[in-house]
Amino acid sequence: MQPLDILVVAPHPDDAEISVGGIIAASRHQGLRVGVVELTSGEPTPHGTPELRRKETAAATEILDLSWRQNLELPNRSLQPTLEARRRLAEVFRATRPRIILAPYWQDAHPDHVAASSLCDDARFWSKLSRSDLAGDPCWPPTLLHFFSIHLRIHPAASVVVDVSPFIETKMNAVKAYRSQLIEGRSLEHPTVIDDIRDRTRYWGWTIGKAYAEPLFNREQVGIRSLNDVL
Repeated sequence: MQPLDILVVAPHPDDAEISVGGIIAASRHQGLRVGVVELTSGEPTPHGTPELRRKETAAATEILDLSWRQNLELPNRSLQPTLEARRRLAEVFRATRPRIILAPYWQDAHPDHVAASSLCDDARFWSKLSRSDLAGDPCWPPTLLHFFSIHLRIHPAASVVVDVSPFIETKMNAVKAYRSQLIEGRSLEHPTVIDDIRDRTRYWGWTIGKAYAEPLFNREQVGIRSLNDVL
């Protein structure tokens, strides 16, 4: 397959849309190839089913115009960075050869998100191994950035804040596609969880003087050739 420019690693269906839906929409508008790999089905949940979640994911995929999407069907609620899980994700990296991986931040209230963050680190390392029985050719995705979730009410500092103002409605429409998770069975009194997601995007926009934005964190240094690159 044609290599991806950006690959989002999501612990569950809806995590990519909630955390970086605007970045995905903006990147697709710029002509970048963007993919999402979900690690689990996200089921069981109070109002969802595997079939319903697949339909919701397909709807969100169409809204965001994703270049590629796959679900590894690892165990929901008990995700672990096992050797088998590492192998499967490393083979995804080797198949898609992304220039940028967007992975969950390693501090989170949801154990699956914490495990997913560790798994991304491990699989990224394995994906470059030349003497292995992994499928595909060795690949070292050069950039790994982390996105924040909505489970843990902390305020980590962002390394990069991306203006997604023109794409806020695309993001929110993709988020609303997951009705079984974010709308059904929830209080309709404001603020709803949908309001919370939009308001967080508004807050990060405020931090950079824009209407809406999404934050990313980087543990590694980013090299630039001149200050023009940040203007």
